[in-house]
Amino acid sequence: MRARMEHNQLDQETLCCSICLDLLKDPVTIPCGHSYCMNCIKTHWDEEDEKRIHSCPQCKETFTPRPVLKKNTMLAALVEQMKKTGLQAAAADHRYAGPEDVACDFCTGRKLKAIKSCLFCLASFCEKHLQPHYDSAAFKKHKLVEPSKNLQENICSKHDEVMKMFCRTDQKFICYLCSVDEHKDHDTVTVAAEIAERQRGLEEKQQKIQQMIQDREEDVKLLQQEVEAINRSADKAVEDSEKIITELICLLQKRSSDVKQQIRSQQETEVSQQSGWLEKLEQEITELKRKDAELEQLSHTEDHNQFLLNYPSLPAPSESTHSSSVNIRPLRHFEDVTAAVSELRDKLQDVLRDSWTNISLMVTEVDVLLAEPEPKSRDGFLRYSCEITLDPNTAQTRLKLSEGNRKVRLMGQSQSYPSHPDRFTGYYQVLSRESLTGRCYWEVEWSGLVNVAVAYKNICREGRENECFFGNNNKSWALNCNGSSFGHNNIWTFISGPVSSRVGVYLDHRAGILSFYSVSESMTLIHRVQTRFTQPLLAGLYVYNGGGSAEFCNPN
Repeated sequence: MRARMEHNQLDQETLCCSICLDLLKDPVTIPCGHSYCMNCIKTHWDEEDEKRIHSCPQCKETFTPRPVLKKNTMLAALVEQMKKTGLQAAAADHRYAGPEDVACDFCTGRKLKAIKSCLFCLASFCEKHLQPHYDSAAFKKHKLVEPSKNLQENICSKHDEVMKMFCRTDQKFICYLCSVDEHKDHDTVTVAAEIAERQRGLEEKQQKIQQMIQDREEDVKLLQQEVEAINRSADKAVEDSEKIITELICLLQKRSSDVKQQIRSQQETEVSQQSGWLEKLEQEITELKRKDAELEQLSHTEDHNQFLLNYPSLPAPSESTHSSSVNIRPLRHFEDVTAAVSELRDKLQDVLRDSWTNISLMVTEVDVLLAEPEPKSRDGFLRYSCEITLDPNTAQTRLKLSEGNRKVRLMGQSQSYPSHPDRFTGYYQVLSRESLTGRCYWEVEWSGLVNVAVAYKNICREGRENECFFGNNNKSWALNCNGSSFGHNNIWTFISGPVSSRVGVYLDHRAGILSFYSVSESMTLIHRVQTRFTQPLLAGLYVYNGGGSAEFCNPN
């Protein structure tokens, strides 16, 4: 098929007139060997009659006198054969320029498609008319580009010259005369130099983009692997959780069955015992009724002799063997069992509630491969700023809250706070109302002796033990603003450098990052913690000298 197509193409090109670019009509061959339509070559030579020199339109060979034209019967037969096979309609049509194509500027009659445009000639050429650009050294410096309809845009409208220069100052194409005239003091280069420069820049950008693509593809692979790992881990967690909860349900069902069996067994024992006593009582009642009947009968005997004779033989009624042991008292029966089971239910609910909070937190705290980096500027931190207020129910009684519960000051006397289980009773400490998760940032203005801290809600509140003091247990983290030290789990680390009167605190709960910054004209990192938080956190303050104060301020 391919060979046949190439053969047809060859036939079409061979049997086309190079003047009208159509199939030959009444083909003639001139002395140089080229063939044309008879009318086409006649018209061409008629135009040359005045010069008295007749030439070949293709090879430019001249003839004197004008050759006599005779029909080439072999070519005519070939043309007719092509017409019969239906190839005429396709003959060279694909080579002609349509409305959307760039046409050759040198074709006469029906124009062929241009395959190149020359920026020097400002013209477009078909394959035939382009050949001199390849063959002649005179065209060596011409710039060939893809066919363009906008070649006139390369002509300077002021000087009618090709714009071969580029003004970097004005970012526009200019001609050479422009470069020595109105652009003489500008940064101008040749178009070729500018293209070369931008090509280098383009290559650098392309290399960067390719590197970015490579990096992103690596990230995609890592994320895909992470997604697969998350799915596997989640599936296993669901499976294990269902298994554990099923075991817990089975254990509860077994305990329920055991309680039921014990209750029924005790019920059977108690009922059996009471049934024995019931049977004896019923027997006694029957016997007593019989004796009562005998006495009733004797009481109605009219024969005095018979009455006196039978009376001594009557047995005296005996005391009931059961009456002394039956002591009916208010009994709870199995209500105590129900109460015990209810108490167990309440305890399990409390355990499940607390455990479920931790489980939910663990689920939401699943590590992510690509965590958002910590901000680099104060504006970046302020994106995560949150408003924090102090909880009066947690404040030690000598602490006074003000400014909408954002400021705390240590007073000489106790304040009139009501009793509350959340209140610190020993250390002069207070916690925030707000629970902190996710990414948060806040700032504290302080004076005197102050610790800025975060703590879990279940930190101990009563007394003056380490379990209550910020930084002295595993439930709190504290910055000593005066002594320049940081404490956690009763381990205090010395921090070099002074702490400004305003401290910024950044928390990324999910990533386990807690950072303290000294805030002045710039932000200076004081201390950073990388850990794993298992519960939501509360902001805390400790003020421990008369007149000392601290305030959660609105960052600005």
